[in-house]
Amino acid sequence: MVAVTTYIVTAKRWSRGWELHIDGVGVTQARSLSVAESMAREYIAFKLDINDENSFDVDVVPELDADLSRQVRTAREQVRTAARQQQKAAAQQRDVARKLSETGLTGREIAAVLGMSPQRVSQLLSKSDTPGHKAVASSKAAPSASARVAASNSAVEPERP
Repeated sequence: MVAVTTYIVTAKRWSRGWELHIDGVGVTQARSLSVAESMAREYIAFKLDINDENSFDVDVVPELDADLSRQVRTAREQVRTAARQQQKAAAQQRDVARKLSETGLTGREIAAVLGMSPQRVSQLLSKSDTPGHKAVASSKAAPSASARVAASNSAVEPERP
């Protein structure tokens, strides 16, 4: 997994909004805390000549007492780490589900092995690693309601004695 740079932005309240002190980069401003992250991203990208403003993480932390600020930073880092671990675990689940399927196990058997619902197994097996690629419906799919109705209407009724 590629390491992502995280810029810590300390937001200090002042009469016209917020000063955004970006560790190792500089200082900019924002009218409100709600736009502080986007302002910081633009500033960082401009100052460091980075083309993609989404290629790094930004943590905007309002200036609070030292202990509370530390708790906010720790909580945010833990959430970010958990999200990355979740993505990694989901990719591993997809891989294992595919390998189990290739050994001939049914969806229900894979669900039992992995401790998840058969519906989740179906989702994992239908997802593609290629972005934008849509899974193709199986040729063994159940007929649509209209196909079932058409088939039942064309059925030959048995002769009555």
